[in-house]
Amino acid sequence: MYSINKNIDNTIIIKKSKFITKLYKINSIKEVNGIINDLKSEYKDSTHICYAYILNSIEKCVDDGEPSGTAGLPILNVLKHNNLNYILAIVIRYFGGIKLGAGGLVRAYSNSITDTLKLCDIVELIEGLNIEISFNYDDVKYIDNILKHIEIINKKYNDNIIYNINISKESYENIKDILNDKCIDVIINNSIYITK
Repeated sequence: MYSINKNIDNTIIIKKSKFITKLYKINSIKEVNGIINDLKSEYKDSTHICYAYILNSIEKCVDDGEPSGTAGLPILNVLKHNNLNYILAIVIRYFGGIKLGAGGLVRAYSNSITDTLKLCDIVELIEGLNIEISFNYDDVKYIDNILKHIEIINKKYNDNIIYNINISKESYENIKDILNDKCIDVIINNSIYITK
């Protein structure tokens, strides 16, 4: 299973229609909804905002007014063909006055995604965990050293310090005894896939 390592966009013109493609690395449906709403505001004068996403086992595609199966499904099929996950692909179309027909639309939306994927760094995903660790201020240097190669998503400074981190299952197994020995509180939020 693979994903992209950073968000990217690309634009192509097909028979005077402009196709703006945006690819996002995503972690939640809430994130998808936020991105779509933002783009609907930013591109309110566009003709169509078609998209598809794959988030773990959840798949969705939207034609947004294009003939059924000519936009969202071709986008989704390209993502599936490339074994991609945790990805949102959006194509914003500005109609150029020349109708493309059903086959032309399928090719246009498919090519928009395929061309943009060529610009991406595709990365392998492995099983991981999203966890929170809570520790006192005296241990911050020690913890930062243990986690120096781990993705820290968020840091909160209250009575204790709380780090929210994404970690591979293998790395978690390597550090969990160290955390237990230091009496560091660990909460496992959920299983996720992370970049290898």
